[in-house]
Amino acid sequence: DYELITIVGEVDASSSITLDNAIIEAIESGGKRFLVDCTSLEYISSAGLGVFMSHIEEFKRQDIKLVIFGLNDKVANVFEILGLDQLLEIENTKENAKAIL
Repeated sequence: DYELITIVGEVDASSSITLDNAIIEAIESGGKRFLVDCTSLEYISSAGLGVFMSHIEEFKRQDIKLVIFGLNDKVANVFEILGLDQLLEIENTKENAKAIL
């Protein structure tokens, strides 16, 4: 009962467009529950973080639940420094993420 978005490698200024499009397509498909698998995410730039930030209000407005999981320590630290861990649901494992949905 959820859609899975998997991020692999790096999300920088050029590849953040792909991430943004994946989120937009998922929302437009009518889904309300999303898991974002970041177990293979090695790096995320400010542009990549901006993609998540740009959709936060839309998630609230449309009652969409999005849970990110599998961040490595380095990437998780970036989310924490910017306070995104307070604005987005972030879990360590897929099982924990699914439980929140």
